[in-house]
Parts: sequence; C-alpha cells; structure tokens
Amino acid sequence: MEILRTENLSKIYESGQEKVEALKDVSISIKKGEFVAVVGPSGSGKSTLLHLLGGLDRPTEGRVFVDGVDIYTMKEEKLAIFRRRQVGFIFQFYNLVPVLTAEENITLPLMLDGKKVDKSYFDEVINLLGLKDRKNHFPSQLSGGQQQRTSIGRAIIYKPAVVLADEPTGNLDSKTSKEVIDLLRLSVARYQQTLIMITHEMSIAEQADRIIRIEDGRVVKNEVVR
Repeated sequence: MEILRTENLSKIYESGQEKVEALKDVSISIKKGEFVAVVGPSGSGKSTLLHLLGGLDRPTEGRVFVDGVDIYTMKEEKLAIFRRRQVGFIFQFYNLVPVLTAEENITLPLMLDGKKVDKSYFDEVINLLGLKDRKNHFPSQLSGGQQQRTSIGRAIIYKPAVVLADEPTGNLDSKTSKEVIDLLRLSVARYQQTLIMITHEMSIAEQADRIIRIEDGRVVKNEVVR
C-alpha cells in the first residue's frame, strides 16, 4: 500500500540573480512500512527532498501526497497541523527544548494540539526507548544517545504515518549509532510506520528495504535491496 508519492518535484532557490536547482523532477512512490535510505554527496539535494516530503518547505513545481493527501494544497496553518499529526521528524542535532524534561519533550506534539496523553501508549514508548528512569531529566542531563532517543519518542508519539530522519546518527559514536538504528527499525516495525532516512553511512543504508541515491538534485538510483 502506497503511503507517500511525489510527482515531478522540483525546488529552485534564488539568491539575487543566481538560481540553484536543488531538486529536479523527482517522482518516487514509497509503501507503508518501508525503510528507505536516501544517500548522495553533500549538496546533492537530500535534505531538500526530506523537507519537501515533510511539508517544511514548498516546492517550486510538483506535488507531494502523504497518505493520499496532496499536502501543498493546504494553507500554512492546516499544513502545520497535518505535519504535527502525520509526520515525525528526527534531526542530527536533536532539537529538544532545553527547559522541558524528556517526558515533556516526547509529549510536546500532543500538548501543542491540546491532546491528552495516552498513558499506556506513553509507557510503551518510554520503555521501548529505554528512558523510563530518565524521563524526568532535562536534555542537559542526558547523553547524546539519550537525547536522540528522546527525539525519536517525540517523532513517534503521535503515531504518524511517516517518520523522516536527517542524519540521525551524525553526532553519535558507532555503538550508540547502532543502538539508535536498531531502535528506529524496531519502532517503525512495531507501529507500522514508514521510515525515510538520510545517511552518509552505507553500512546503515544497506539495512534499509530500499536505497534512493540523489546526485545533482536528481534521483539516479531507486533500488529495492531487501
């Protein structure tokens, strides 16, 4: 079952008289439950693609469908709500709120929506993350791996259809990186989510169901590997 599709997606950034084609005519289809790795050299358009898939930036041309919804037909306020409910984001630099505890950071998307936290589901997530004993700690009191686990919790707490991860292991040592990838694979499998991850590490990409390679803003490889 298809969960995400792009049609002729392009993005041009303009600076004065200069135009940069960050993404050029990208059409892809991704199934529910897939783990997709996006690879390519620096500046190839990987992050631009991820931002467009998640509604963080608007394309110059083309369309993005998430769970059948053409997201860029929405006005900004409605798109922000859709993003919060249907797309989970994980970044290299965690992006946690320093004055909130791990528990509060995880449940932040629900609080922003005025939703009550499902305690049984939260307990399931916090146990999956291995943060039960750290949930009342602030980000400054957590290790890098624990902070990234917290950001994973925040990404999945709303049970989104799609989880987008931009170099989620970029600041972690190899042991912690493996733990984070194993955790991501487990969480998306358990909750039947789709994971799309940018990575520069081929050892991680090769664990995915599919590898998409981007060069100069174009998809040059879109291959099912398992």
